[in-house]
Amino acid sequence: MAHDVVPSSVKIAPPPVELERPPLVENNHSIGWISDTVAGVIEDKTPGWWKLAISLSLFVSLGLPIGLIYLISTGVGVWGLNHPVAWGWAIVNFVWWIGIGHAGTLISAILFLLRQKWRTSINRASEAMTIFAVMCAGIFPGVHVGRIWFDWWLFPLPNANSIWPQFRSPLLWDVFAVSTYFTVSVLFWYMGLIPDLATMRDRFRKVAGKVTEPAARLRNKIAQFLYGAFSLGWTGSNRHWSNYEKAYLLLAGLSTPLVLSVHSIVSFDFAVSQLPGWHTTIFPPYFVAGAVFGGFAMVMTLMIPLVSLYRLNEIVTIRHLEVMSKVILVTGSIVGYAYAMEFFIAYYGGNPYELYAFKNRAFGDMNWSYWWMISCNVLAPQFFWFKWCRTTPWFIWVICGFVNIGMWMERFVIVVTSLHNDFMPGNWGYYSPTWVDMITYFGTFGFFMTLFLLFCRFLPLIAISEVKGVTVQADPHHPLGGAKH
Repeated sequence: MAHDVVPSSVKIAPPPVELERPPLVENNHSIGWISDTVAGVIEDKTPGWWKLAISLSLFVSLGLPIGLIYLISTGVGVWGLNHPVAWGWAIVNFVWWIGIGHAGTLISAILFLLRQKWRTSINRASEAMTIFAVMCAGIFPGVHVGRIWFDWWLFPLPNANSIWPQFRSPLLWDVFAVSTYFTVSVLFWYMGLIPDLATMRDRFRKVAGKVTEPAARLRNKIAQFLYGAFSLGWTGSNRHWSNYEKAYLLLAGLSTPLVLSVHSIVSFDFAVSQLPGWHTTIFPPYFVAGAVFGGFAMVMTLMIPLVSLYRLNEIVTIRHLEVMSKVILVTGSIVGYAYAMEFFIAYYGGNPYELYAFKNRAFGDMNWSYWWMISCNVLAPQFFWFKWCRTTPWFIWVICGFVNIGMWMERFVIVVTSLHNDFMPGNWGYYSPTWVDMITYFGTFGFFMTLFLLFCRFLPLIAISEVKGVTVQADPHHPLGGAKH
């Protein structure tokens, strides 16, 4: 059957123009420029701001050993714990730091499996943040048990006292979940570092003959040895790349369920109890969404100043910031929905104690923490509906700062306000932290920032090999790539 002829009077609209995505590395820089820019952060002289920042972080981190030594030598009575608030800042800080540590593995593992190329510029720093945050988190439960010199009781070791861990306790599940998550995160981070460590080894080896000063020559030799040792003999051969990609994919597959399960297990610390305000099935997904929400905000809080100070704006672009802002908007909306559902479940369940617990959160003695939480976690991210707010770095940084505060307040609301008014009015009390709580918590900030600043100074802040792989020059079918005409 012959095709019908279209009359000349009928106008056929042209096909819509395909919108091009903005490049992940701006200005069509060469692949060598990426290596020079990222490696230059390590090779250049130590900037003055870095020296000032690490001096300040080391000073702040002194609060951690001071607080812990005083706590262990005196007892947990130096904390602000009372009756009935038996969990205070220690558990609040533990859950908050664990939540911070979720964004790194999510960006690296889940987004890698989903083939999201924009992750390549920010995954290295977020993975490092994950590891350091989990290290900070692990401090608090270790000292919260009280007699820390009996920590070996937590392990299932044969003993004459028949003291065995309570394997049905979610607190013990935390030990297994968090330690596994930390181990896999370190392996995943290190696996991605290997090609870049080899790049740094080769760069220091290349300039070795040009270095004349004895001190500089010694530093060069030490750098060559260390980068060479940790690069595990990487040569960049096809065999090495093939094995690397298989191992990276395997670790990404192992990390993905851990990202979703670890904070679910942390939420079981609360959800398996019978306490009003905690006994709810919405906690696991709600905690996971909150962890991604707070983790992405912390990544932005750290990366925006670093990108500006190290002049990496062409590698970590506005597009990256905009996409991450959208993730914060989505997860913040999920968290806000969970807040509303908690009130609905309390009302619909008809339990007067449950309903009172949530009314007390919003209108009780500690309602300031609840409204801080709502303002920072629900209202502040709504600015990201507007493109200007998603593409303005200083504004994103301010909103992410509020989100970090709000996520800490959320943990405080869950832990403290559910406890301070018990079933019996005679047990009601008000919780206030002591100076030991404060300096220990702020000491972990110093510890975290010290580790992160050392990472920025001595290891590639951005995954060089992965960023090269998503440039147009790496595409053999692109006019600027391997198939040049």
